[in-house]
Amino acid sequence: MAPPSKVATTKKNDPKAQALKAAKAVKSGVSTSKKKAKKIRTSITFHRPKTLKKERNPKYPRISAPPRNKLDHYQILKYPLTIESVMKKIEDSNTLVFIVDIRADKKKIKDAVKKMYDI
Repeated sequence: MAPPSKVATTKKNDPKAQALKAAKAVKSGVSTSKKKAKKIRTSITFHRPKTLKKERNPKYPRISAPPRNKLDHYQILKYPLTIESVMKKIEDSNTLVFIVDIRADKKKIKDAVKKMYDI
């Protein structure tokens, strides 16, 4: 093995070269930490700066299972009405009258009747 030569030491590691570089920088007035000029304020009201808002990236779902549809076709059509006037309507015009859930709209009622009675 050959002994280590002096050429291996570079200017980066040479302390003398580093000191000369620092002295040169001080003499020319180059500073490592420049002072920032103060911003001129034009308003007396402080507004909190708008910072970065990241999209949510959850580690696990907050709900374990999707919610069950509480208004299914069995729930929409509660029961058929069986008072005298309705019984007359059934006999005369072949029409059934149902009591339905208050949360159901016309489309849901129509779908429920189709599903339950194959109309």
